[in-house]
Amino acid sequence: MIDRQIPTGLIVSCQAPADSPLHDPTVIAAMALTAINRGAAAVRIDTPAHVAAVRKQTSAPIIGIWKQVLPGCEIYITPRFEDARAIALAGADIIAVDATLRDRLPGEDLKTLIARIHSELGKLVMADVDTIEAAIQAAEAGADTVATTMFGYTPETQNFAPPGFELLAQMVEKLQVPVICEGGISAPEMAKKALDLGATAVVVGTDITGIDNKVMAYRSIIGN
Repeated sequence: MIDRQIPTGLIVSCQAPADSPLHDPTVIAAMALTAINRGAAAVRIDTPAHVAAVRKQTSAPIIGIWKQVLPGCEIYITPRFEDARAIALAGADIIAVDATLRDRLPGEDLKTLIARIHSELGKLVMADVDTIEAAIQAAEAGADTVATTMFGYTPETQNFAPPGFELLAQMVEKLQVPVICEGGISAPEMAKKALDLGATAVVVGTDITGIDNKVMAYRSIIGN
C-alpha cells in the first residue's frame, strides 16, 4: 500500500561528487537532517547507503535515486528495477527514475518499471524528464509526479540551461499529475517563480548543499 503523498514546497537534494569528502553517509545524513530541521518538506538522496543513513536520522519523506552508468544504456538515474528495489529497501518513500526518451535496457521499459515499483515495492514514482513529450509519456506510463530534472542535460536540450521554466509551464498545463521543478534553481526568488508557475514543489541542490561546485564557481571568477 502506498501511504505517502508528493511533498510540497521545498525539497533539498543532498548529494556530493564521488571524490568529495562530503560523499560520506554520515555527512549526507547531517545535510539532510539540517534541511529537514530548517523546514524542507523532503530530501532527495543518491545511493542505498546514503538513503539508509538519512532514514536513520529522520522520518521525513526521502526521494531516492541511484545513479548508474551501465553499458548500452543512455539513462542513468535508477535505470533498473533492481536499483529501485535497493533504494526502497534502504528506506526511500519515493523512487525517482530517468524518464527521458533515450535508450533503456531490455526489459526495463518505463511503463513496466513504474508498475513494478508501485505493485512490488509500494512506492511512489517521480519521473525525471527533459521535454514535454517525455513528460506526457511518463504521466501516461503511471508516474505519480513528473519533474524537469533532465532539462539541459540531454542531447535534445543541451543547448538550453536549466531551470526550464517554459517546460515547467507546459507540464503544468498539460499534465494531470503534480509537477516538480528541479535543476538550476540558484536563488529563493527563482524557487518562488517556479511555484508561481504552478509547480507543486521545487528541488534545490547545488545552491544549498553543493559546496564543491560553489567553491569552484567562485574560484573560476576570483582565482586563488
